Amino acid sequence: MAKAKTRSKTPAKAAQATAGEPQMRIGEGGETHQTAGGDVAVMTTAQGVPVSDDQNTLRQGARGPALMEDFHFREKMFHFDHERIPERVVHARGYAAHGYFETLDPIPDLTRADLFQRKGEKTPVFCRFSTVAGNKGSADLARDVRGFAVKFYTQEGNWDLVGNNIPVFFIQDAMKFPDLIHAAKAEPDRGFPQAQTAHDNFWDFVSLMPEAMHMIMWAMSDRAIPRSFRFMEGFGVHTFRFVNAEGKSSYVKFHWKPKQGLQSVTWDEALKINGADPDFHRRDLWDAIQSGDYPEWELGVQVFDDEFADSFPFDILDATKLIPEEDVPVRIIGRMVLDRVVDNFFAETEQVAFCTQNVVPGIDFTNDPLLQGRNFSYLDTQIKRLGGPNFTHIPINAPKCPFHHFQQDGHMAMHNPKGRANYEPNSWGGEQGGPREAPEHGFQSVQTEADGVKDRVRSELFADHYSQARQFYLSQTEVEQTHIAEALVFELSKVETNAIRERLLSHLPNIDDDLAQAVAEGLGMDIPVPAKAARERVDGLVTSDALSILKNGPDSFAGRKLGVLISDGADAKLLQSLQKEAEKAGVIVALVGPRVGKVTLSDGSSVEADEKIDGGPSVLFDAVAMLISEEGAQKFAGMHAAKTWVADAFAHRKFMLLTDEAAPFLQKAGLPEEFDGGMFYVRDIKPAAFFKECAALRFWDRAA
Repeated sequence: MAKAKTRSKTPAKAAQATAGEPQMRIGEGGETHQTAGGDVAVMTTAQGVPVSDDQNTLRQGARGPALMEDFHFREKMFHFDHERIPERVVHARGYAAHGYFETLDPIPDLTRADLFQRKGEKTPVFCRFSTVAGNKGSADLARDVRGFAVKFYTQEGNWDLVGNNIPVFFIQDAMKFPDLIHAAKAEPDRGFPQAQTAHDNFWDFVSLMPEAMHMIMWAMSDRAIPRSFRFMEGFGVHTFRFVNAEGKSSYVKFHWKPKQGLQSVTWDEALKINGADPDFHRRDLWDAIQSGDYPEWELGVQVFDDEFADSFPFDILDATKLIPEEDVPVRIIGRMVLDRVVDNFFAETEQVAFCTQNVVPGIDFTNDPLLQGRNFSYLDTQIKRLGGPNFTHIPINAPKCPFHHFQQDGHMAMHNPKGRANYEPNSWGGEQGGPREAPEHGFQSVQTEADGVKDRVRSELFADHYSQARQFYLSQTEVEQTHIAEALVFELSKVETNAIRERLLSHLPNIDDDLAQAVAEGLGMDIPVPAKAARERVDGLVTSDALSILKNGPDSFAGRKLGVLISDGADAKLLQSLQKEAEKAGVIVALVGPRVGKVTLSDGSSVEADEKIDGGPSVLFDAVAMLISEEGAQKFAGMHAAKTWVADAFAHRKFMLLTDEAAPFLQKAGLPEEFDGGMFYVRDIKPAAFFKECAALRFWDRAA
């Protein structure tokens, strides 16, 4: 038998470590080893065995073969090989945070839902935002619907409000959901385009589905390119039911309204942001929470009865329709604050499972055919993605209230019930017998009557596909209408099949003649014969200011980001004054310089730039300031990135603050010599007054 040899573990080279840091040593092959000690934890295998070397596989001699007995390598590689789980079939790219919901206006008269009973009560929540069509690796600023899903951990179970940032949807019946998503995603033969609908399959599908026209108006609007998750609304989309303690029910639609107002980017900005920072929305939410600027939304409800539903010109069960706030005002009943980022992205954001079927006593479903289908789909999709029926055992999905049932076993079961009985009824008492029914306060479905012949058919009121599309379009400002037309032109210009473009264009005269004309001119086409409407359009619908982004902007510049271009020799006092006033106004300041590192100011002091100018383009900011010296202006005038920085800020109609020394540089960048109402010299306006101007977000009158 071979004798075991003892090998010295004395390092050939060692480096001193400071307290709280791992000790360093260099191995025989020059590889780096970090070793535990003090408060640095000992690395172990998944079985808890301490690891002595995490750099080298076990082998027979320094240049010999690897050995199968190396359990540490096998375990490490085995786990790595199985790290990935299937991504969500939709809403794959998302970002989430923890927070709380606080009841501000209790509504026991409307619902017995426990979280709405007591003023000031806080309920833990987990909120995930997402795009729909793109995969996990797609960019944040795709033109797309944004998912807005909230899991409430109530005292009577989990309630999932699984909504979007748009109150309507493309289709009326869940039967068409697979077709919609197939059409929107990459074309199956070529595997592209990714995270965009500007291709033949999508527009072929929607041009044959006039029910999608209302949603198309929203998707082509700036709602589909939000500036931040923090600055967008959320909607439950469907009509649900409230049920009070007496069993009386009413209809309800849910609304999330951001406290910091609505804001979107322009399409040109979206394209450039995706290139400069594809994680723009993720980073924005993370930074806001980490800095203590907690995002907040008010939860509002539109509540109505059967009498209103019967008189409403559209079917309240139609997910392609909304109820204007002028018809049924939104009543604010609470607020959501997101105040904690996740500890681990995969464990929480990726493994969270939202299901529309997750309701609590006091909240119930309607017969909306899209909602009914989602109730099946959202549960079913978790089985493969999360490995089986026990996904509720994952901490992020588990209720925070006590829960007891007889569901057992299966893959990765973590909470099998205790006791002798795993069935009911049973004759065992106490803990051995397990849980029992609660007829008084358990969930009870609302009692409704239903009749009719079994058939595959829709309500006739579902057939009006153009009235609310027109109402939405006419409710927009002129700027927003222009953006819708430009978006349609862009998307359809990517469609290769002329017949598809023509078919889609035929729907637009049924919405608005001016819109149809603008899109036709942009495509170089004639307006075709209008598509035949399945139901006569309801004309005279009153426009709604609530449908416009620009009519619902913020009342201050708080929470927004100012990009400050600085150079060597920049006025130190001016920069300090601007930063001080920005802090008072709740404005985030990012310094952009010719380099990352020290920039020497006029008084000899120095600051470090947050971004190098070619890595921090002006599209990343809501307004800009140029605090540059005469020498700095001359240097920037010779830099393409600097000229683009200024030209983009001007073209995107951002508010601009600059020193006199910066003016010649602006002309070199192609800006006009004469200032407009969105441009200010620092000698003419105080920083606080400048931030008040910036509350308008853009100077739309600029001829860019």
